[in-house]
Amino acid sequence: MRIHEPVLYDSVMDALSPHPGGSYIDGTVGGGGHARGILQLSSPDGRLLGLDLDVQALQLARIALADYGTRVTLVQGSFANLREIAHEYGFELVDGILLDLGLSTMQLSAPERGFSFQLDGPLDMRFDLSADTTAADLVNTLPEDELAEILYRYGEERMSRRIARAIVRARPLRTTAELADLVSRVVRRRGRIHPATRTFQALRIAVNNELEALSQGLAQAVNILAPGGRLAVIAFHSLEDRIVKNYFRQESRGDDSGHGPRLRLLTKKPIRPSRAEQERNPRSRSARLRVVERLP
Repeated sequence: MRIHEPVLYDSVMDALSPHPGGSYIDGTVGGGGHARGILQLSSPDGRLLGLDLDVQALQLARIALADYGTRVTLVQGSFANLREIAHEYGFELVDGILLDLGLSTMQLSAPERGFSFQLDGPLDMRFDLSADTTAADLVNTLPEDELAEILYRYGEERMSRRIARAIVRARPLRTTAELADLVSRVVRRRGRIHPATRTFQALRIAVNNELEALSQGLAQAVNILAPGGRLAVIAFHSLEDRIVKNYFRQESRGDDSGHGPRLRLLTKKPIRPSRAEQERNPRSRSARLRVVERLP
C-alpha cells in the first residue's frame, strides 16, 4: 500500500501554529500525517481529536499516532457532526481545526473502494463503508434526468445529459472500468483530464453528501473555536473551495442583522503547493488552503 503524503504540510503547520497545552481537531485525520505534526508541535501536553468516516483510515491513524498515547483521541464520524462529537470527547473550545477535503492515497489506490477510474473495481465510492448507498446504486437506479443533474451540479460536467443517457442505455454498470470506458466513448478527452474525471467526482460527492457536510462542518467548526483559534481548510476542486471562500468572507464581514464579524481572514487568496511539492506529489496540484482566525 502506498503511503499518503499530507498535502501542504508546512503551510498547515504554520497556519495552525500548534503550541504546548493546546487542543486541536483534525476533522479528516486519514492516515494521520497532519495529525502527527500537530501533536509533535504541541508537545508535551497538546491534545488532538481525529475524526474520519473511513474505518480503514482510522486503523492506519491508530498505528501512526500510537506513540502519542492519551494525547490523541480517534473517532469514526463526520465533521458534519463536529460540535456534538467534540463536546462528547471534552473538546469544548479548541485552538485549531483542520479539514483536508482530499482523498487519500490509500483510498485511491484500493481498487475495491471504487474511487479511481484508473483501477478496475466495484462502483462503491463510500467513505463510510456502513452507509447504504453506493455509486452503483445511483448509476443503476436513478432516472436519467436526476443522474444528469448530479453530473452537472457536482461534476460541472457540460456533457451531463449525454453521459446520463448513455449510462441508462448501458445498465447495469457494476465496475469502475465499465463506467470509465463508457464515458470515454461519449466524451472527448480535454487536455490532460481523463473524460471520466468529472463523472467520478460527481458520483463520489453525491454518495457521501460531501458539499452538505462541508457547509455544516464549517459552521460548527467556527462555533467551537476559542478566540484566536484558527480553522484551516484544504479544498481540491472549485465547488468545495467556493463554499469555503464564501463562508469565510461572510463571517469576516458580519451580517445585516447587526452581528459583527466572527472571523479574520488570514489568506485573502488560497495558498497553493510549491512547484517542488507538485512534482513530488502530483495529487497536490489542485490543493487550495484557506485559513481564518476566530475573533473575540
